[in-house]
Amino acid sequence: MITVTDVRTVARGLPRSSEHLIRDRVKFRVGPIVYAAFSADETILGFAFPREERAALVASEPAKFHLPRESDLRFNWVHAWTAALEPDEARELVVEAWRMCVPKKVSATVP
Repeated sequence: MITVTDVRTVARGLPRSSEHLIRDRVKFRVGPIVYAAFSADETILGFAFPREERAALVASEPAKFHLPRESDLRFNWVHAWTAALEPDEARELVVEAWRMCVPKKVSATVP
């Protein structure tokens, strides 16, 4: 299981990343773009993910990943149950979500 603290630790090390509390939800952004966010009860982690690949991700592990509500499907976004994620897996998802929001030159600075 992952927590906000686990994701915060990863996000703090990412260039141009900032944390915000918006309507009781912790969100991580690059400028105005949110790349990861927790539900208010912290049971769901939403993160940026390529739109064309998200159906395959959800189908591969439906007990772990799910699509956001229908009104949010226009965004490049996927949800995961925090109880089902391991810290290393969450780190990878958060870093890749961050990479979608920064220039390639900045992205190349993080292994």
